[in-house]
Amino acid sequence: MSLPPRILIIAGSDSGGGAGIQGDIKTATVLGAYAMTAVTAVTVQNTSGVARTFPIPPDIVSEQIRMVLGDIGAGAMKTGMLVSAEIVKAVADAVQRYPAPLVVDTVITAKGGAPLLDNPGIDALRTYLFPLAALVTPNIPEAERLTGMSISSPDAMVAAGEELRKRGARAVLVKGGHLPAESVTDVLVTESGVHRFSGTRLRNPATHGTGCALATAIAVGLAKQWPLPRAVETARDFVRGAIGAGLAFGRGTGPINHLHAAKE
Repeated sequence: MSLPPRILIIAGSDSGGGAGIQGDIKTATVLGAYAMTAVTAVTVQNTSGVARTFPIPPDIVSEQIRMVLGDIGAGAMKTGMLVSAEIVKAVADAVQRYPAPLVVDTVITAKGGAPLLDNPGIDALRTYLFPLAALVTPNIPEAERLTGMSISSPDAMVAAGEELRKRGARAVLVKGGHLPAESVTDVLVTESGVHRFSGTRLRNPATHGTGCALATAIAVGLAKQWPLPRAVETARDFVRGAIGAGLAFGRGTGPINHLHAAKE
């Protein structure tokens, strides 16, 4: 029996289970990967939002990464919630010597609006992690925050992706779910050109965890040594299925159903 691809997830914990470390482990597992973690923060949250955040000390975050990579290794790495500039720098220092592709999910605010990365952390993300990343995956509000641009169309998304590439990112996937349109278009901007991925907007309101699942699913594809466009397209298909099967749990925004792809 061949060994599964290994994914190191560097992110915060979601006590509600829909996003963060918990959602990422579900995504990696159902897609056939072995998930490892370096926890950056513990959040107190449910479907109604984030009530409190407790950051993990930066040296503990970096030691988790080094212990895992030095022993088990990884075929790909993925970052999510990083809280502060100090944690961003610790993560960058720990992963920079490891050759596996890194997917940086630019988690800045929670779906309910709670801040998950401070302003110095946003600057540190651009300075220290973007140059190490095989892919950066901002949604439109995050891309606007990172570039200072206003984004109101797929063409503007492309321009934002190109701007982020100028600022050090090798490839950028700008996610278009925040645009008010019947179809959702994501744009992948790379050195070799632009790829557009479109699909009909799904109306299921249970969407908590979409960004985390997408970045992790892409990392799984990269760990399988797929070309980046194929990894993105396959990950989008997975997330669309998870939204379509979303779970009406709780009184707020319910989670996507990561297990929709589980083999019976």
